[in-house]
Amino acid sequence: MLALEGLSVADAFGEQLLHAGPHARGLALDARTAPVGRTWRWTDDTAMALSIVEVLARHGGIDEAALAAAFARRYAEDPARGYGRGAHQVLAELGAGVPYEVAARALFHGEGSCGNGAGMRSAPIGAYFAGDLDAVVVHATRSAAPTHAHPDGVAGAVAIAVAAACVFAGERDPRALLETVVARTPSGPTRKAIQRAIPHLGAEAMTVAIDLGNGSNVLSADTVPFALWCAATHLGDYAAGLWDCGSVGGDIDTTCAMVGGIVVGAVGVAGIPADWRSSREPLPVVR
Repeated sequence: MLALEGLSVADAFGEQLLHAGPHARGLALDARTAPVGRTWRWTDDTAMALSIVEVLARHGGIDEAALAAAFARRYAEDPARGYGRGAHQVLAELGAGVPYEVAARALFHGEGSCGNGAGMRSAPIGAYFAGDLDAVVVHATRSAAPTHAHPDGVAGAVAIAVAAACVFAGERDPRALLETVVARTPSGPTRKAIQRAIPHLGAEAMTVAIDLGNGSNVLSADTVPFALWCAATHLGDYAAGLWDCGSVGGDIDTTCAMVGGIVVGAVGVAGIPADWRSSREPLPVVR
């Protein structure tokens, strides 16, 4: 539940920045003052992570069919959570009884999605299996299956889950963290970009985002590598990591969710600003 807490507050924080408008966002970023005092609505990142946590609790791991059913149920209950176009299609088909293997594979002319959605929700898997990276890879791979059939979409889920597992298990060295993630991530564009993130340790966030991406293309390969760099850079400072995500624009709620779900493993609940937690829309009880 700690990973879910870190992910959901970060997701809601990022959503506030994303929809604040350029002027308001600029003022918030300059002052590093979050818009507390109103409810921060969380997005599909948290909705899908809730299903991950639910299935882990019920099954002791990821059961693909159970996860697909949980995704479809939560989508039907509240489809206006910022789901992407591909997610709308897949989740509606799952709700209509289409097998997840068929629905996920049908996207993008049969190639499946290589988007960032499987990564945005996978940090709780790393937290759950912290200390057993083999299990992390297996269950993160399974977690992608209901929506992301493309190998690089799967790679994003694995990379974020492995990073979370390492941090929850006590890793605090940024380079060692990223090197472990590279070693465990399947080959492809996401893995290559994570490798490029390592020499950027110590660089400015915008410089890194120009090279690695900021999620504007909503792909695993242009979202996960920057998020991992940001998490590795800010392992001791939850808020600073999220402000860096906001400063580079792009898919802010998703990069924030990834970073928050990882970094909370190092800082704990106490490391999340209390007013941010109280501003986040309450989470439903996991069934």
